[in-house]
Amino acid sequence: MARKKVTFECTACGYQTPKWMGKCPNCGAWNSMEETIEQKAASPKHGVRSESTAKVQKLNDVRQEQTPRILTNSRELNRVLGGGIVQGSLVLIGGDPGIGKSTLLLQMCASLSKERKILYITGEESLNQTKLRADRLEEDASALNVFAETNLEIIHEAVKKIEPELIVIDSIQTIFHPDITSAPGSVSQVRESTQSLMHIAKQMNIATFIVGHVTKEGQIAGPRLLEHMVDTVLYFEGDEHHAYRILRAVKNRFGSTNEMGIFEMKQSGLKSVMNPSEMFLEERSSNVPGSTIVATMEGTRPLLIEVQALVTPTTFNNPRRMATGIDHNRLSLLMAVLEKKEGYLLQQQDAYIKVAGGVKLTEPAVDLGIIIATATSFKDRAVDGLDCFIGEVGLTGEVRRVSRIEQRVQEAAKLGFKRAIIPQTNIGGWTFPEGIEVIGVTSVHEALKYALKT
Repeated sequence: MARKKVTFECTACGYQTPKWMGKCPNCGAWNSMEETIEQKAASPKHGVRSESTAKVQKLNDVRQEQTPRILTNSRELNRVLGGGIVQGSLVLIGGDPGIGKSTLLLQMCASLSKERKILYITGEESLNQTKLRADRLEEDASALNVFAETNLEIIHEAVKKIEPELIVIDSIQTIFHPDITSAPGSVSQVRESTQSLMHIAKQMNIATFIVGHVTKEGQIAGPRLLEHMVDTVLYFEGDEHHAYRILRAVKNRFGSTNEMGIFEMKQSGLKSVMNPSEMFLEERSSNVPGSTIVATMEGTRPLLIEVQALVTPTTFNNPRRMATGIDHNRLSLLMAVLEKKEGYLLQQQDAYIKVAGGVKLTEPAVDLGIIIATATSFKDRAVDGLDCFIGEVGLTGEVRRVSRIEQRVQEAAKLGFKRAIIPQTNIGGWTFPEGIEVIGVTSVHEALKYALKT
């Protein structure tokens, strides 16, 4: 006979305990314990062993096979996925409500359905709503198979009957396994549903995309185990009140996690941005204090981004340090270098730093641009609008070497910049592009001298 076991499970992290607790001992969340009833089968008799078809092999004897990929009509999506969709892979995509997750996947399915068998499963919309949304897109979705269902067993039967090459589940929080007594969207349901979909994807060699809701902190709802189970985790970022969206990969077993895809939301759907640097700089402030251009790398692609700084006298005992697009602690560190090494009296100044376009800068190569923007705002002196700044800044005020300097300078030259101020250690060993002057500096003091023309 099967035995019923009552447990309490944390909806935030999946921690299980035999009794209810007000605070989860694992993640510290309050009032997150939900009662679940698990069906446990009777244990097998002693001495009975399960058979396995797997065998131990030496790594040298394992045959390496090329992983086939399915190319979509979106260049940016192919870039983030590492060159296309891998057959049999399980991809999780998350993002804020209304950001464009369903639109992106419906566009992808509509374009692929012309030559392949695709199944789009919606648990949040009716078939009429899905058709209305598909009619707004430019892609012809007449050959796309759609299915409005939330029962995982019925979905499995439909997949075995149709045998598609790609499945989209929108969303995993609406899917439920009938053997689990908890409500759809709970930790148990999300974990078991994803586990079942993973088996379907691997056994039938079907590429599967799963849409996941996010919490108010911006993380995908459900247990952290969910991101470990899938092959690829994508995050769709951007402000729903602005046209541009950014797709990032935070996990990818078949490609790099440093790639970034940029899309523009239009009436007919999401369109790939062909020249992101030009898009980020189209509204930049030219020849005004506190504005500099930095060259950053997103995966294999160089991007030119505007960094803006505003330094004003403070009215508080402790000056404010606010940063949008860069780490707050990083701003404090770079301002301390300006105070110590250049004698800038910033202790009575509020500082506000903003990265234009909603991009988040994490690599150290943008340090020099942030420092120059802060210094020019404090001095109320503008830098030349055709200058580009590249370099990591150390605590002693030195400008350090950065990687892929050739691609960064070539991108600046392509967009018409006349000077690139880079680390001196990056000079040599490569050919400068035509039309741009490359200046090597060893310290922040030297970079400020060129930037402010003093």
